[in-house]
Amino acid sequence: MENQKRRGILERLDAGEVVVGDGGYVMQLERRGYVKAGHWTPEAAVEHPEAVRQLHREFLRAGASVIQTFTFYCSEDKLDLSGNVTDITGAQINNAACDLAREVANEGDALVAGGVSQTPLYANKGSESEVKAIFKKQLDDFQKKDIDFYLVEFCDYVGEAVWAVEVMKTGGKPVGATLCISPDGDRDGVPPGECAVRLVQAGADMVGINCHLDPLTCVRTVKLMKEGLEKAGLKAHLMVQPLGFHTPECNTGGYVSLPEYPFALETRIITRWDVHKYAREAYRAGIRYIGGCCGFEPHHIRAIAEELAAERGFLPPASVKHSLWGATLETHTKPWVKARAGRKYWENLLPASGRPKCPSMATPVDKYEK
Repeated sequence: MENQKRRGILERLDAGEVVVGDGGYVMQLERRGYVKAGHWTPEAAVEHPEAVRQLHREFLRAGASVIQTFTFYCSEDKLDLSGNVTDITGAQINNAACDLAREVANEGDALVAGGVSQTPLYANKGSESEVKAIFKKQLDDFQKKDIDFYLVEFCDYVGEAVWAVEVMKTGGKPVGATLCISPDGDRDGVPPGECAVRLVQAGADMVGINCHLDPLTCVRTVKLMKEGLEKAGLKAHLMVQPLGFHTPECNTGGYVSLPEYPFALETRIITRWDVHKYAREAYRAGIRYIGGCCGFEPHHIRAIAEELAAERGFLPPASVKHSLWGATLETHTKPWVKARAGRKYWENLLPASGRPKCPSMATPVDKYEK
């Protein structure tokens, strides 16, 4: 799609449209053999562009309105700390990731979000000028490419997110900011409502939550952000891109504090029917940018698009291979499977884990908790 014909993110949100985000990249690509767990750096954009491109395409086909650049943890300090790459620079990764996202977004009516995330330097008490310099370096790379808006994500300190927003805002394009915090607030104890106020005052056009906790918990936190903005007389579009795993323990540290993290989370994966409930709850809460983060696979994004198809006015291309609420089972030869065709069955199903000796919940370990 030609740039002059592309409707921007704020144009879409201002019109009340539902913007469907894409899903998680680092965990998906780790399972496929292209990302190393631990530091989760995105050098695959250079080393294996075909893998990143394919995942972008799967999210686009599933109904995503936005394709994020695969630049998570692409700050130079994070790359140096990880030791995962010695001959690839952050600039090379940013450039390749931007090109891949733009290529795939142009195959549909999707926008490209240039993303930055938390830095090790901030947690290690780096100065404002030092931390901002890291974000500015990433912004400089993005400005050389065809990016539609910027996204600050995965920050568990609102202070760092504010600095990032202030830097990205100088790029002259809309800026979204999502924190990975619980309803209790950020790592410094700043409540979600106050976090939202600070982000908007820093220049964010969209604010919300991503990663760390399950969908309904993240929606609850965004509601608190919304309340804070309303009390302060401020306005911003709301976003949510939660974790694709159940985290009923709802600890402050999120899923990284669970004993199953990161290699045994499969039993906690949400179902597509969980996503239907999440998408509807998010919409009812007034959130119009609805996507997913770690654990969200293409079929989860398709579930968002299908749940909100009436509001969007269309189904995603991937729905050609998926009948709504299991309707395709009506033609199944086994009567007990055929009986599962329909919303009532799947919406009320309580899925079993198949692990009789395993607990339903774990005891989180979080050194940050007081």
